[in-house]
Amino acid sequence: MFKKCYAALWLAVVFGVTQVHADGSRAAIASAHPLATAAGFEVMEKGGNVFDAAVAVSATLAVVEPSGSGLGGGGYWLLHREQDGFETMIDGRETAPLAAHQAMYLDKAGKVVPRLSLDGALAAAIPGMPAALVHLSEKYGRLPLAESLQPAIRAAESGFAIGEKYRKLLKFRVEVIKKHPQTAQIFLPDGKVPEAYSILRQPDLAHTLKQLAVSGRDGFYGGEIADKLVAGVNEAGGIWTKQDLASYRVAEREPVKGSYRGIKITSAAPSSSGGIVLIEALNILSGYDLNQADEQTRKHLITEAMRRAYHDRTLYMGDSDFIDMPVKRLLNEDYAAGLRSSLRADKALPSAMMSGEIQPQPEGVNTTHFSIIDEEGNRVAATLSINFPFGAGLAAPGTGVLLNDQMDDFASRPGVMNGYGLVGSVANVIAPGKRMLSSMTPTFLDDGHKVAVLGTPGGSRITTMVLLAALDFAEGNGPDSWVQVPRFHHQFMPDVIEYEKGAMTADELTGLAAMGHQLKEARYNYGDMQAVQWNKTTHQLAAASDRRGEGRAVVGH
Repeated sequence: MFKKCYAALWLAVVFGVTQVHADGSRAAIASAHPLATAAGFEVMEKGGNVFDAAVAVSATLAVVEPSGSGLGGGGYWLLHREQDGFETMIDGRETAPLAAHQAMYLDKAGKVVPRLSLDGALAAAIPGMPAALVHLSEKYGRLPLAESLQPAIRAAESGFAIGEKYRKLLKFRVEVIKKHPQTAQIFLPDGKVPEAYSILRQPDLAHTLKQLAVSGRDGFYGGEIADKLVAGVNEAGGIWTKQDLASYRVAEREPVKGSYRGIKITSAAPSSSGGIVLIEALNILSGYDLNQADEQTRKHLITEAMRRAYHDRTLYMGDSDFIDMPVKRLLNEDYAAGLRSSLRADKALPSAMMSGEIQPQPEGVNTTHFSIIDEEGNRVAATLSINFPFGAGLAAPGTGVLLNDQMDDFASRPGVMNGYGLVGSVANVIAPGKRMLSSMTPTFLDDGHKVAVLGTPGGSRITTMVLLAALDFAEGNGPDSWVQVPRFHHQFMPDVIEYEKGAMTADELTGLAAMGHQLKEARYNYGDMQAVQWNKTTHQLAAASDRRGEGRAVVGH
């Protein structure tokens, strides 16, 4: 199987193919990097299942896509086992250090200090990725962890050729990385962004992966690596302790579930807001026949559903281990009907009428996603992150571990926007050991005949991208279509529809503006959706990788 898959990947790399299909196939994998997709098939060839493949893909992405994820970050792994219908979500989200407190990013006047929660060691939360990989391997995999980590170790030791996307995101964070010489040695040889197709080798990261492979959880959260992590963070102004690392635990959570026009939806539970926002928006839209609406009205209705779901995100959502959230109410179809009653088909509801006006802040890009399914229907949707590109811009010396800046996903002060323009309430304030709220939305869709596995990076825009893809699935389209749907986004605050170039016609822009919407074209096309599909009747598989990125989707024998 792997030889055939590797050949398909080679063709994809050489000729720029983003989708590869084959009938009678064994598995489909779509990820943000060809080497990560290949790693998943390599492990399955050795006898691993889809969950072993998920470990291999996750770890390899941590090596080859340091702009989006890494051992210093975290994420969510949504799992389905077809034999008994078992579903769970592994919550490997980062946690606040035990010394963290609500005012840690405020000055003496109580104002948020710009970029303190984004750049450098104080921005870094305790990583969840390594613990999640160990948990996923030991509880659901067939192979030893060391076997599943081999492709990642090889990529770190031997190196890989960087692409244009890597260079673009590195340029975005270059000034922060330059402030940390040992980090700059890894990513900025000769003090500048390397040329395309330069080889990036990460021997320290390979060593850390080997420690994880040999000692499991203790290879990262204890011993030599833990000592280096704590020393490196504190020398750079952070507040980590060995107790922070030793006490970190992943959580298994029941996914949130809903339905839309006969489609079963399974998605991310808190500490992610993604599943709730997705299902709430779809519940609102279930009262309309979007296929009968003209395109302008359709986009208006979808926008208004986004606005109301994101408003509830702001008010109610955070870490369910720390706060009580009205989850049942937010997922209730009758509650959605009440929200729908305030929606006019000819006029926008200004967000200021729902909450006070807040000035927007700049946004960025982040995160990665992969999707896996086999011909039996076992599947994984995983969205992983270190937040902003290249996280905090600091790798702990001697470890190769690039630290996240996920502390910015907390509400540094209620009502103040974070780096993605999202507003938080007291539900998402900083507390020791707390998981920060996320927008990650790994999702399964099942219409009784076909199953979709999908997700994407994109910061606060993740959930609306998955929403648009889910609506496209409902129209009967396949993965190639879901990942290319023109995107637009509304998140309650700022009160603006952001849209990709070409996603709105001139007439639609004029018409939506007349309805009271504010509109802004995005600076770039955004997202990097990875999607696979399984036909329950024929057992045929399909896969697609977003052309906005540099990933690869392969259906392999």
